[in-house]
Amino acid sequence: MKKTFAILFISVLFICCKQKINPTDIAKINGYWEIEKVTFDKGDDKDYKINESYDFFEIKDNKGIRKKVMPQLDGTFLVNDTFENVVVRFADDKVFLDYQTDYAKWTEEVITLSAEELVLVNKEKTEYHYKKATSINLLGDGKTTK
Repeated sequence: MKKTFAILFISVLFICCKQKINPTDIAKINGYWEIEKVTFDKGDDKDYKINESYDFFEIKDNKGIRKKVMPQLDGTFLVNDTFENVVVRFADDKVFLDYQTDYAKWTEEVITLSAEELVLVNKEKTEYHYKKATSINLLGDGKTTK
């Protein structure tokens, strides 16, 4: 009986503690995000120690873009013209990012969103854990990075 109660209590606590993401929180997505790990549906994790590219989000009024950028040693980023259109969608107390390119459409659910952490999950139940990225400046030239 005690085990049943404990399991029930933990389950309710887990469900109640799920982060509610408000429309005002969406602005936190803007900026550079570095992937930390990917958790697959079967529970396997892939950790990323070093990333050659970051995801850059720019969203305003629930529409925007996501593109891959490559950090450089001088604190700048290499970018190209390739990007994905993003639309933020709210449904059933959940938040989704709907992506579209000329070749594909897909959706990811926003599980966690803060100023420093972003967790997205796709339809295959693969979770992408990001941390807010900062520019790298190993040259120490004293220049301000953008």
